[in-house]
Amino acid sequence: MEYPKEEWLELRRRALEKDFSRMNERQRQAVFHTDGPLLILAGAGSGKTTVLVNRIANLVRYGKAYHSGFLQPEFTEGDAANCQTYLDGRELSEITRVRLSVSACQPWRILAITFTNKAAGELKDRLCAMLGEEGRDIWASTFHSSCARMLRRDGERLGYSAHFTIYDTDDSRRLMKEVMRDLDINEKSLSHRAILGEISRAKDSLVSPEEYESQAGADFRLKVVARAYLAYQRRLADSDAMDFDDLLVNTVRLFQKCPDVLEYYQDRFCYIMVDEYQDTNHAQYEFVRLLAKKHNNLCVVGDDDQSIYKFRGATIENIMNFEQDFPGAQVIRLEQNYRSTQNILDAANAVIANNLERKGKTLWTAAGAGDKLHLHTAETEQDEAERVSRIILEGVAKGRKFSDYAILYRMNSQSRTFESVLAKSGVPHRIIGGTRFFDRKEVRDMIAYLSVINNPDDEIRLRRIINTPRRSIGEKTADTAAQIGQQVGESMFQVIGHPGDFPAISRSANKLLPFVELMRGLMEKNEAGMAPSELYGELVEQTHYLEFLKTDEPEKAEDRTENVQELSSMLQRYEQESGEEASLSGFLEEVALFTDIDNYDEAADSAVLMTIHSAKGLEFPVVFLPGWEEGVFPGNAVLYDPSQVEEERRLAYVAITRAREELYIYNAESRMIFGSTSHNRISRFADEIPGELIERSRSREYAVRPEASSFSASARPAARPTPSYRPTPHKPAPAGTYKVGDTVMHKTFGTGLILAATPMANDSLLEIAFDKAGTKKLMANFARLTKV
Repeated sequence: MEYPKEEWLELRRRALEKDFSRMNERQRQAVFHTDGPLLILAGAGSGKTTVLVNRIANLVRYGKAYHSGFLQPEFTEGDAANCQTYLDGRELSEITRVRLSVSACQPWRILAITFTNKAAGELKDRLCAMLGEEGRDIWASTFHSSCARMLRRDGERLGYSAHFTIYDTDDSRRLMKEVMRDLDINEKSLSHRAILGEISRAKDSLVSPEEYESQAGADFRLKVVARAYLAYQRRLADSDAMDFDDLLVNTVRLFQKCPDVLEYYQDRFCYIMVDEYQDTNHAQYEFVRLLAKKHNNLCVVGDDDQSIYKFRGATIENIMNFEQDFPGAQVIRLEQNYRSTQNILDAANAVIANNLERKGKTLWTAAGAGDKLHLHTAETEQDEAERVSRIILEGVAKGRKFSDYAILYRMNSQSRTFESVLAKSGVPHRIIGGTRFFDRKEVRDMIAYLSVINNPDDEIRLRRIINTPRRSIGEKTADTAAQIGQQVGESMFQVIGHPGDFPAISRSANKLLPFVELMRGLMEKNEAGMAPSELYGELVEQTHYLEFLKTDEPEKAEDRTENVQELSSMLQRYEQESGEEASLSGFLEEVALFTDIDNYDEAADSAVLMTIHSAKGLEFPVVFLPGWEEGVFPGNAVLYDPSQVEEERRLAYVAITRAREELYIYNAESRMIFGSTSHNRISRFADEIPGELIERSRSREYAVRPEASSFSASARPAARPTPSYRPTPHKPAPAGTYKVGDTVMHKTFGTGLILAATPMANDSLLEIAFDKAGTKKLMANFARLTKV
């Protein structure tokens, strides 16, 4: 060799750096790290997928060459000359590229795990673009796909054939219903969905049916779930089937029970990479830990500041404890952002800095400061939506596309006002990651009830509600009643009004007549001129629909209840706008109009509406964040669980970092939500953004302009209160008059004693111990309580 070895090695390092020259220094550090555990803390918009793809490419092309002191004997002066010309801008020959490598990894010995099939597909496409056909040999898939593949090969060791069936959600629900029928478990007391949710959480934590049973103790509800869990798993096994959660659980079981199988995969995978590590649960953590135990070459990519899926079982401790779980781990922080302006990043940095449970990093960009953030105080949620609509239309007139705009909200119920306003304004829009407000099951149920009250001949909607909530009126009875109606020339509703005249349905008379009586009573009140909002209040109360939601899908009951209550708010606003002309039929016509306007082509240029949770991983030039108020964002749950504040703050961080160029944050002076008007303080998260980053504005001036602080009484705007038109058949005591020790009466739950009263804006959250119904938490203004 003409040059000393160190010069040759330096030349190789420079050639490799040139190969990855489009990456920043931190990204290249991650790419060239090849030995031992690695935690890549990838901030929002920092190019984590690019790092993953290039790290895999480096392992396949060059292996450990960058940090190695070994030089292949075949490396010649001609190769050195080729490296030099490569640095000068020419091509690097494939032969020289091969001779630069040290312990290059065969592609089939790399496992890359993502959370969605879409992400896995994109990863494979990019790898093939960089590596050619070798990219196809890399095992890149989701957790569930990887586990299914492993179980197809070795599942017989656990008693499954290679052709086992994977049950989807509907299959699991049907099976659980059969299990509950066999065990005589009442769906009304504990729904199949609630039981499946509990079982899923147990599986996420690798708790077997036997362990769950032993932990249930004397808790009646848990004992019922334990019985169902045991029977459910037996039925799955008898059917040679697994549900989605079983794929992970059984793969971990396979590794634990069969060391030779684990050793096979440990030998196969020299390198393991996991994306979105902050979203992993305990079962996924154990799967990864076991596979990586031999070579210890585990690279995880994630952002503790974006851990927002606790409600799905994600465990932030997995990423927080990575260095303890994998000693010797190197941590690389990707802090350069390629998405947003510096002002947006500074706002996100300031908000998330208030969290204590985090690794810590500070996002920055070379793109410049950009515009200041806009913080606007609207009069109402209607004003909020109208201002957003106006900004979108003005921006499009200046050359932007509708698809440049995204409206990200904390709760699905917030979308209703935006859907209405955008439709009336002619702004094309679509909802991602959710359903339209009027397409949500609980809203469709309520609209169906109102439609039948307005028009008893509406058979389609009658069939929807006849057994919702459950009244033990089966489909066969409904079908027969409809057939009889066609034969005798009566509507289905008329037929079920005198079932004793028809032998085919007479046995169901004791179930049909109470329903008919309920509906006729509501029809009479409508004909007598009762306000639509009051009629709606009667409907919700008399059908016990909110109680039904609590047993139907307990894990979704809160969101669904909010949607039912939001429809009450919409009815009240309709009455205010229509005055004396307000009627139930008029309201239903408006609903139908909204539905027609919203029937658009999803591929068309349109503004996007979605929850912040659904927006994770996405970005938009202009982002609107409505509802930044205490009680909305963060929600009232933070009052009972302080740890939820940090989860909510991470959600705020995700929301802010979705914006590329412009960010608008809104709070409302008054907001009608969940059936009542609230005057909430501005969100603490908005107050955490430094004032120099924000341009503040408001829809109207006040006689007194208080300092902006969300945690003092003086922060409340000196505005006239917006009257509440909440439907009430009687006048309950004002929220503020309830105190601990009061005895109250609730129409459904009976007599109870107030254990705690927590003020919330113009309402109070009451914790009440009822004699027969147990302890409940109710909002005073909505509970219709009477002091005893």
